[in-house]
Amino acid sequence: MRFLLALLVATSASAAAPRTFRVDYFHTGNATEERFSLDRLVLEPLAWPGNPSRPVDETNLGKYLFEVRDRATNRVLYSRGFASIYGEWETTPEAKELHRTFHESLRFPTPEQPVQVILKKRDAQNAFRELWSLVVDPKDMFVDPSTPPSPGPVLPLLQSGPPAEKVDLLILADGYTAQERPKFEKDARRLADILFTFSPFKERKADFNVWGLMPPAAESGISRPSTGVHRRSPVGATYDAFGSERYVLTFDNRAFRDAAAFAPYDFVEILVNGNTYGGGGIFGLYGTVAADSLWAPYIFVHEFGHHFAGLADEYYTSDSAYLPAEVRLEPWEKNVTALKDPSRPKWKALLSPGTPLPTPWSKEAYESHARQVLQRRRQIRAERRPESEMDALFTSQRTWEEKFLGSQKFAGKVGAFEGAMYEARGYYRPQADCVMFTRDRVPFCSVCQHALTEVIDLYARGPPGSAASSP
Repeated sequence: MRFLLALLVATSASAAAPRTFRVDYFHTGNATEERFSLDRLVLEPLAWPGNPSRPVDETNLGKYLFEVRDRATNRVLYSRGFASIYGEWETTPEAKELHRTFHESLRFPTPEQPVQVILKKRDAQNAFRELWSLVVDPKDMFVDPSTPPSPGPVLPLLQSGPPAEKVDLLILADGYTAQERPKFEKDARRLADILFTFSPFKERKADFNVWGLMPPAAESGISRPSTGVHRRSPVGATYDAFGSERYVLTFDNRAFRDAAAFAPYDFVEILVNGNTYGGGGIFGLYGTVAADSLWAPYIFVHEFGHHFAGLADEYYTSDSAYLPAEVRLEPWEKNVTALKDPSRPKWKALLSPGTPLPTPWSKEAYESHARQVLQRRRQIRAERRPESEMDALFTSQRTWEEKFLGSQKFAGKVGAFEGAMYEARGYYRPQADCVMFTRDRVPFCSVCQHALTEVIDLYARGPPGSAASSP
């Protein structure tokens, strides 16, 4: 409780920081229709951690966008783009067969007067169209200010300044027992350190705070339904999301939000206690990673790219839970393009001089090798072979891909390389290789770094590079 009070004081350093307000709602529908309904209005325990000088989101990221408008003046007080589990689920085959409901939340600084909260979604022309709105009165008697059960003490992993001036990343544990708290702290520090070896996070480390929370689990580990393992873990994370054995999500949004509310956060990484390859990342919601997987460093950074800046998957040869797009629209994600007009590429300012568009590369040879790997991967899973065999397969694949992609004529150049977003044709990525494309030991490409920097600037306040302390 002493640390919670300290956080309240730190977050309110400006002496005027409002509390964090949250709208919890249900998102219901199928592949062709969707609707929304209010669940509850919540006043979270801590002050709003966001950058007060950048309340309006101008990054144009997200499948969805919400605005908070003052009722008296219609002025936009706050906005953020985001993606959602529902937004992914509606592209799966299951969404064509049945309805499902997902719990979601919108967070913003508590307004002084009634506001209208407007939720929008992109249409076929990528323009945001209103889907739902509600009036919120912060003085409504049904606004719930009660404090949920504490998940435990907040662990300061990196402190660079007041939350309102920094990007606040929360590493939230799931599947760690009380006795495994030292393990969680070690895992969280290790992965946070890895994140800051990648540009642009490395150069902007002083713009970040990193916090840890570990709600104790009754049992070690999380659910993995494909192997008959089910756990009632505190945050509800599970493998096999959408039937994809390595996709880790939590569908228990209320448990996730109530636990996370005890730390200041702009972004959340759910660190699950397990060694099976797995993770996930949804823009503006959270990222996930299995801490003990050999591939945890790569998965963490890759999935954080999804969560932090809405970066798209650039790979296209793995199995996917999603149906292919019927029409190839220009994606909203900054690192992929449909290249409708090669004379006006999406990342024109970052193109390497003299690089042709589309950019030639040995695509067929790459795909041939990828098919062999995928066949062996399916066999390992079907026979439930040890995880070490999958690790060995991925290691050999990484070695081959590093050499192969590094030898391409336009390796390291920014162009438009066909193959991205689970599609072999019609979508293009900026460079031959990137963290968002393969498991290679390579950096984020130039376009991805530019997108990540844009988001850092949205949340960090003050001059970059100020002194940071790591306790």
